[in-house]
Amino acid sequence: MRYQQWRLMLLRIHRASHVQVTSISTRSISSLLHSRSQPRSPQQSQDLPRLRSPLTTRTFSSDPAVKTEKSASEATVIDIFTRLSSEDEIKQELESSSIVLTQDLSLKVLRKLESNPDAAKRLFNWAKEASPPTSKSYNMMLRILAGNGLVDEFWGLVSSMKRKGHGLSANVRDKVGDKFRKDGLEKDFIRLRKLFPLDPSYDDCVKVCKVVEKEEWSDDVEKRIRELNVEFGSDLVKMIVESLDVEPRKALLFFRWVDESGLFKHDEKTYNAVARVLGREKFLDRFQNVVGEMKSAAYEVEIETYATVSTRFCQSKLIEEAVDLFEIAMAGSNKPTSQCLSLLLKKIVTAKVLDTELFSRAVEAYTKNGNVLTDGMMKSVLKSLVSVDRVAESNEVLKAMKKGGYLPSSDLQRMIASELSRKGKKDEADELVDFMEASGTKLDDKAMASLVEGYCDSGDLKEALASFEKMVGKEGVVSNAGYAFEKLVHAYCNKNQVRDAYKVLSSQVKQNQVKPLHGTYKCLVRNLLTKKIASEGGFEEALSLLPMMKDHGFPPFVDPFMSYFSKTGTSSEAYSFLKAITSYHFPSISVVMRVFETMMKSARHSEAQDLLSLCPDYIRNDPDVLELFYSMKADGSAVEEPLAASS
Repeated sequence: MRYQQWRLMLLRIHRASHVQVTSISTRSISSLLHSRSQPRSPQQSQDLPRLRSPLTTRTFSSDPAVKTEKSASEATVIDIFTRLSSEDEIKQELESSSIVLTQDLSLKVLRKLESNPDAAKRLFNWAKEASPPTSKSYNMMLRILAGNGLVDEFWGLVSSMKRKGHGLSANVRDKVGDKFRKDGLEKDFIRLRKLFPLDPSYDDCVKVCKVVEKEEWSDDVEKRIRELNVEFGSDLVKMIVESLDVEPRKALLFFRWVDESGLFKHDEKTYNAVARVLGREKFLDRFQNVVGEMKSAAYEVEIETYATVSTRFCQSKLIEEAVDLFEIAMAGSNKPTSQCLSLLLKKIVTAKVLDTELFSRAVEAYTKNGNVLTDGMMKSVLKSLVSVDRVAESNEVLKAMKKGGYLPSSDLQRMIASELSRKGKKDEADELVDFMEASGTKLDDKAMASLVEGYCDSGDLKEALASFEKMVGKEGVVSNAGYAFEKLVHAYCNKNQVRDAYKVLSSQVKQNQVKPLHGTYKCLVRNLLTKKIASEGGFEEALSLLPMMKDHGFPPFVDPFMSYFSKTGTSSEAYSFLKAITSYHFPSISVVMRVFETMMKSARHSEAQDLLSLCPDYIRNDPDVLELFYSMKADGSAVEEPLAASS
């Protein structure tokens, strides 16, 4: 805001207290105003006496715990934006630290980054994406850029700021001008003075603020302001109100008096200025009165007013009031952005109690004029729900957003399904399926697969299997069934229910024509051939999987079988294996040789000899086979001479 820095200067000069309120002259401002011939609204008459009453002594900023928490947040933000440059990394760090980068917090941190322009620029641009920068933020950033010699970037930001309707404060203008002259940048100094000449209202603002801040409001204060012979215009009144923002009560008294005294008729600009000053918890009723007057006068809430006050309301957990303000702003031409809605929705769903009516009101206010809800908004809301362990409420959120014309995309369906099943929210997961069907579309294959995966991760195999059967029971080809089924089989194996996994696979292949992935077969074969399970029937089950693999176009997975034959497998089991891996009577000689070699290298010569005796004649008479057995005999191994096949 233009000239807001002078408010700080005046505070240092006068040391005016902003908490204690003393009694004033019996000839009150109310009696003075009643003597005026100009009409006054009933609400204005009610405001002034109330402002005379002592202010509450409750001050949040004086709470040591709050101060410590704020300082910690500022330090964390400084560290994040100083240390990191990647947007994804910054986002992850902010979320993991549970920090919401509000305008007030951004401004405080910017002030501490004056000597680090790179970090300051990252912070400013990041905060700008969430909500439009205020005049204070623009001015602070301009001061940082100029102070660090980044002149081209300074002028670029000046152009952007002017397009947004903001001006350069006198304090920053003077400091930047001094810097330009010191650095010999005479052309830039002249350009600065031409663009931002000394405002004639500046001196008048200082004079009025000195009178108002020096003591409590009284008839004498009013008299001395009149004696200044100041001509009150829109810019000057706005400047004075903004300069008094550390004392909202005095700002409102001045605001009322200058209008009731007939010295100035308020406009949209000055109403917004006082609304920004009053938009805080301790002055909520005054703020609401002012906004009501603005509506009656057909004045609109500026986007800067919305952003500033909404942030304060959300910080103070005044969520209903924030939604009220959002509705008012959306009804005007200065509509809040989609980022503003996302921030508001996140605050609603993370409040102490999730008020779905407030959520619906915000959605309706945003969409009734044609605005569209996006997956990005839903994703942001879902993350917030997860952060407060409230993912079970996601269906209520979806219902509210559906009224605004939104249905989640495949990716969002998948995310919601995964979170619900992973948290064991069976009823809510079923409700999600029903919701999508009632919306005219079924939960898509990827989302169903995510349900299965989530239940597997949570260890609920019963629900995982039930969800998978729902998935494959749908009409048409289930493109993601293979991935989901692999998760299911792995989950059974991880819980040492390997033979149950085999039964599930066999039944799904036969009954539902599921085609497992090659990796699924491999996992199951490997687990079935462990020593204990293989001895209990696992070998036969593993063997039965080989024809299924061939039917689905996969090569047989033989490595676990070789490992099995090197340790415990019998010759008859090896013979069954050799018959199972080929569609012909017997496999190629190379496969048979591999089995023989595996057994012999493990000193299982007797089993190898027994297997040879079971093999057909062409195997027994094969030169390579005979050479293998003779070579083992020549090495001194206890291998019987192979019997020649009968002619």
